[in-house]
Amino acid sequence: MTSLLRAYNSALIRRPLVTQCATAAVLFGAGDLIAQQFVEKKGSNHDIARTTRMTVYGAFFFGPPMTWWYSTLNRISFSSPARALVYRVYLPSSLTRDVLIVQIAVVYFYGSMCLLEGKIDEAIPRIQAAYVPTLLRNWAVYLPTQALNFAFVPPHLRLVTMCGVSLFWNTYLSVDNARQQKQVASAGDLPSDLKTAAYDTSSL
Repeated sequence: MTSLLRAYNSALIRRPLVTQCATAAVLFGAGDLIAQQFVEKKGSNHDIARTTRMTVYGAFFFGPPMTWWYSTLNRISFSSPARALVYRVYLPSSLTRDVLIVQIAVVYFYGSMCLLEGKIDEAIPRIQAAYVPTLLRNWAVYLPTQALNFAFVPPHLRLVTMCGVSLFWNTYLSVDNARQQKQVASAGDLPSDLKTAAYDTSSL
């Protein structure tokens, strides 16, 4: 086990992009596996295509931009460790990440899922229904996580740490995306004057 961790740590240093994208792919796929088997209890009715979509999202949609983001933060120099922590957590996380990047990420995730599902026409109603609750829950999870991450975790392991927390977050995203998909699909069968009400109640 120790040698495996050592090899993984070495790969993160030598080939950070490939290693972190592969890590994100595994964790997004695992999050969907947990969602389907332990939350939704699908058993033999497991949706393999859905797990594949989440894995592809982790590898190609999530991994590259987040690798760049953490690499950018790690390159910034500060005069003291305390100032570094404040800027890296509260500036990028509270002001930039949570106000701007997370807002984009929520739209990006649900939009990407619609694209991978071949249902791009569902993107806007799905995003509208999921946006606010997903944003609030993200803040509740990732603000304390970011503080601990930048305070105690070595730079090359920070994305991995976030991916570990993301295993549980990805489970939520998978369950919620499937729920929003069903809500939007069922709302499409309603008369037009009832569709808005269906979207408004989907996040309750």
